[in-house]
Amino acid sequence: MVAAVLFLSLVVALIINMPVGIAIGASSLCAILADGRISSLYIVQQLVTSADSFPLMAIPLFILAGELMGAGGVSKRLLNVCNVFLGRFTGGLATVTVVLCMFFAAVSGSGPATVAAIGSMVVPTMLEKGYSKSFTLALIATAGSIGVIIPPSIPMVIYGVSTSTSISSMFMAGFVPGILIGLSLILMSYIYCKKNGWKGEEKRYTAKEKLAAVWDAKWAIINPIIILGGIYAGIFTPTEAAAVAAVYAFICGAFIYRELNLKDIFSTIGNACNTTGTTMVIIGCATAFTRILTIEKIPGVITSTITGMTDNKVFILLLILVLLLIVGCFMDTTPAMMVLSPILLPIAVQFGVNPIHFGIIMVVSLAIGFITPPLGINLFVAARVGRSNLETVVSGIVKFIIIMIVDLLLITFIPAISMWLPNLIMK
Repeated sequence: MVAAVLFLSLVVALIINMPVGIAIGASSLCAILADGRISSLYIVQQLVTSADSFPLMAIPLFILAGELMGAGGVSKRLLNVCNVFLGRFTGGLATVTVVLCMFFAAVSGSGPATVAAIGSMVVPTMLEKGYSKSFTLALIATAGSIGVIIPPSIPMVIYGVSTSTSISSMFMAGFVPGILIGLSLILMSYIYCKKNGWKGEEKRYTAKEKLAAVWDAKWAIINPIIILGGIYAGIFTPTEAAAVAAVYAFICGAFIYRELNLKDIFSTIGNACNTTGTTMVIIGCATAFTRILTIEKIPGVITSTITGMTDNKVFILLLILVLLLIVGCFMDTTPAMMVLSPILLPIAVQFGVNPIHFGIIMVVSLAIGFITPPLGINLFVAARVGRSNLETVVSGIVKFIIIMIVDLLLITFIPAISMWLPNLIMK
């Protein structure tokens, strides 16, 4: 009965458009009242204790780093470098957009932040060059989802904390899947742009101009090298890397590029605080939700039910993928990861799936939720950046969702895509 109350109240709360974090907290409270054994103060306690985690400190710091990169001119210089080298090819601006999102992902760790930062720069230019608005906005929304796949990644931090899995190993496992998705988006964009006659820039840059662009962006280019290199060299932890990323982005914007003034600093910190506040409420309520699931032994029941249906590993993984894709349509990545990873990981491990590989499967599956209605937060951010309506973005998104699902199936059933790099480094 408690399980029914928990899940039904959550569904009702989401249907009436209650904010996700509050919906999870409200459903947890309903379950507590129905059970009678747990104090109603339990949720308050979890809101406090869940935030008392050293790895989770990486989340607000990576969010701040992403905001500072966008406001401080770092993203703009990366755009210029990408355009100089790739802009002249067919669909050049589309390729530039994807590559730039991959660069930005290596610092921000956030899908919506990537869409907002990169979209504000490339969307006006793409529209000016004749790209359709539906294709442009759908592309930036999809490419932005790479922000949670290429490390560092906030959902990977959440997964690591929730399942006691190595966050550094998760980061290593995310490289190849992120590059795979980026290359597939570039290929699809090239074919689509060639079909529609969207050519690249006519200007041909000289070697001197290319070197000048790289030199101007040198501090932006070495940013991800410092952060990721420091993690894998054992110089600092992922949480400390997030602090380094934020400080480095501030120094670049304020003192090197000098595009970050006092007014911009306050507004940037304000934006980061708004995002962080929402995220931490979700994490606290999702922690309470997960603990109630454990107390009521619901994960064990779900595991027994799923494994009782079949002992076929492929079928089990397909069931999990379908579940994650459906959940991604209605729930943000952070609470979905907090709630589902402790439930689904034991099932996957029972069928011989490596916890790190399964973490990547979850991250990619839920990343697709960024571009699937009705939640699809990247769709809303892209519409806002492009000063358009949601219908325009959705009209161009189907082909990108198909590409993402194909990539997800490859990542799921070819473990080497995720595990090659971690296994190589751990040898």
